Amino acid sequence: MPGLIGKKIGMTSVFSADGKNVPCTVIEAGPCVVTQVKTVETDGYEAVQLAFDDKKEKSTTQPEAGHFKKAGSAPKRKVVEFHEFENELKLGEEVDVKLFEENAFVDITGISKGKGFQGVVKRYNFRGVGDATHGQHNRLRAPGSIGAASYPARVFKGMRMAGRTGGDRVKVENLKVIKVIPENNLILVKGSVPGAKGSYLIIEK
Repeated sequence: MPGLIGKKIGMTSVFSADGKNVPCTVIEAGPCVVTQVKTVETDGYEAVQLAFDDKKEKSTTQPEAGHFKKAGSAPKRKVVEFHEFENELKLGEEVDVKLFEENAFVDITGISKGKGFQGVVKRYNFRGVGDATHGQHNRLRAPGSIGAASYPARVFKGMRMAGRTGGDRVKVENLKVIKVIPENNLILVKGSVPGAKGSYLIIEK
């Protein structure tokens, strides 16, 4: 799907035409530079590589610097491939927030906030032991049994247990575009999106 790379600015709320207070996420979407156009002849498939957010030349590797120089662009931090743009894009061309329309729906992909090592209550919403009496001692947040006995004599894969939580790639589909502000490259989307403030997002039409 065609789309843009963006950066999560934060959350706010706006009033709709019928007076409802709508929670929104503010995203800086683009402008993105076309740094590579992939074709069936050369790459075996069709795609457009977009790059977003300038970075210093001193923190750019030489292969990266050469890649961006070919597109006539400054070095960028984030590079993503997109497919099926309506218009044919050329190397070095810019794509901005005007790609999106108000009241349209978009899919947004980001890296969720990392929570570190968490127990089963926070990680999988286990309720724990509801009653602290009847011989229960410090079992309120314990995971309980993880299997049977000598058969199957192992723990099944996928058993919900404590562990590293968050920091995953998460895609939220069908978020409504509330407002597009082209002069500031901003887009307001209804609801929340994965990731911390300042994290990169992939916005697809």
